[in-house]
Amino acid sequence: MSERSDYWDMHVSAWLQNRQGEMMDAVMRGFSWLGSVPVAFCMICIVSLSFLVCGKKREALLIFSTVLTGGISWALKMLINRSRPSTDFVRVIEETHYQSFPSGHVLFYTVFFGLISLIVYHSRKLSRVIKAACISFFALILIFGAVSRIYLGAHWFTDILGGLILGIGFLLLARLAYLKNT
Repeated sequence: MSERSDYWDMHVSAWLQNRQGEMMDAVMRGFSWLGSVPVAFCMICIVSLSFLVCGKKREALLIFSTVLTGGISWALKMLINRSRPSTDFVRVIEETHYQSFPSGHVLFYTVFFGLISLIVYHSRKLSRVIKAACISFFALILIFGAVSRIYLGAHWFTDILGGLILGIGFLLLARLAYLKNT
């Protein structure tokens, strides 16, 4: 790791962890819980099935493609093999397994909530106000989910950036596929 990324990782972790308290711990655990594997998989299945029941097969498949993020994240974690933050450097509130880079939670949040936002944005049945409210809500979940991973001592800032960048790349490819036949 370069000195520049070390600086940002330590600086952002210290800044976020200076705002600790029992209430904040609980809020951040809640946002992090949304990205846990069982919860994420359930959300993917529920939203995909909801689209399928409504006759939206393309949207169902698009949302279900989010399961690929788990494999992508795991493969990169094994390949890169970066250690998680330790109690030598940060307060670790949430013990985690596997390696640190990229953040699988942030990759999931970016792709899952990004794909729902894409579908909402291109919907012809929703008003601009509803679209803006939904997309803003999903963006806030992504932001707080990402912040929670650093706050809880589960990831470094650069792990979060890696998950975000990978997620955006996935979204761009999914957007091309989704809009191809519209």
